Amino acid sequence: MTAVGPEELRADCSRCVGICCVAPAFAASADFAIDKPAGRPCPNLRPDLRCGIHSELRSRGFPGCTVFDCFGAGQRVTQVTFGGRDWRDNQPTAQAMFDTFTVVRPLHELLWHLTEALTMELPAPLRAALAEALATTDQLAGGDPESLRSLAVDTHRSGVVPLLAQAADHARARGGRPGVDRRGAALLGADLRRVDLRRASLRGAQLVGADLRGVDLTGADLTGADLRGADLRGADLSGGLFVHQSQLDAARGDRATLLPPGRLRPAHWAAPRRARGDSPRFSGRRPGR
Repeated sequence: MTAVGPEELRADCSRCVGICCVAPAFAASADFAIDKPAGRPCPNLRPDLRCGIHSELRSRGFPGCTVFDCFGAGQRVTQVTFGGRDWRDNQPTAQAMFDTFTVVRPLHELLWHLTEALTMELPAPLRAALAEALATTDQLAGGDPESLRSLAVDTHRSGVVPLLAQAADHARARGGRPGVDRRGAALLGADLRRVDLRRASLRGAQLVGADLRGVDLTGADLTGADLRGADLRGADLSGGLFVHQSQLDAARGDRATLLPPGRLRPAHWAAPRRARGDSPRFSGRRPGR
């Protein structure tokens, strides 16, 4: 059984060398104010490898940076794979680090989901399969640069994702009959305030700008759901499945939004305010019953 834990799957920029500010390409959009090719440092990256506009990212047009999460891959590549080396040492080192990061990050994302799945009450055979997948994924992520750069991540992922789906489906059924299946659904800007989404499957759903005010998402599978700009004010995500911090960071909410254990309330969320037309949380019961 692998020893990977929550701390290893949480970004620690103090132990990284700003890889996420250099390796990926940015396209000018609502998420990024500029175009930046892969491998070129962001102009906001300071010599000390910290962001020069970190406290102003949203107002300066870089909200995409505020919701990016490497799942701890940055410090693993820096401190473990490359033994503390800096991509600025020389060009071959830089390219090797960037190529390795693009492989380790999705592996760490899988590790986070596998770790989350193992907190659920699951049948012993499924739990054993998830534990084995966790150990294998961690072993792959700990490989040397050459083996990592040649690794077929998509092939490995295709064997892990069905196990995660089984875990989510089992958890959804524990509280009663599974809810609606809207996996992969295009729900951009949809008003979902009166939709019963308890124990629903929203895996990979496009919920950009969706109105989820007051919605009870207990038992709902939110794996990979795009919550950018979604309105979560007053919503109950305390029992949601696979809710990652970056999803919350990308959404809007308030102090009345209920969060899963271990998740932090984003600083940009507003205080609760009932606006005209707001609906009470959907409970599945008619008023007075």
